[in-house]
Amino acid sequence: MTGVVRGDRVRIDDGATVGYGTFEEPTRIGHDATIRSGTILYGDVTVGDGFTTGHDVLVREGTTIGDDVLLGTKTVVDGESRIGSHVSLQTGVYLPTGTTVGDNVFLGPRAVLTNDEYPVRRETTLRGPTVEDGASIGANATLLPGVTVGEGAFVAAGAVVTDDVPAGTLAVGTPARIQPLPEPLEGENQLA
Repeated sequence: MTGVVRGDRVRIDDGATVGYGTFEEPTRIGHDATIRSGTILYGDVTVGDGFTTGHDVLVREGTTIGDDVLLGTKTVVDGESRIGSHVSLQTGVYLPTGTTVGDNVFLGPRAVLTNDEYPVRRETTLRGPTVEDGASIGANATLLPGVTVGEGAFVAAGAVVTDDVPAGTLAVGTPARIQPLPEPLEGENQLA
């Protein structure tokens, strides 16, 4: 594998591709990583220590990932995205180009973030969502382009988020409505 810089105790399964494509910057992998079969990490991707993938994960160029991050099976992270530390993206999560995910964030199975306001209808600037520190996104939730989910906020399963979600609130429904965060959802994510 040319163009790959890796730390100690990095396990790369047969059938995984690390350093795909031709880029000026190598793929950088921290210590204690597990990269499972079917995973493709492009060149110019940097991941921290304690990185783990499920099977068939795709991470495109220009992406930076912090420490202790899990990318579940069939998760796709398109290029030029930023993911903090202590993050769990469950099975089938999609992050488009230009997405920012903070620290201690959870995205449930099949959560989909988008970055194109007018897909195939007109030219537009792509704007990925921002998910701030400590936020949780439920299964099958959809975030539209450019929205921000505030620190410690919670997006319910299946919600369609069309506007920003203030810190420490709950977004529920289609389109999502903002409500106070119920007591059982208060506190920090337990991902570390």
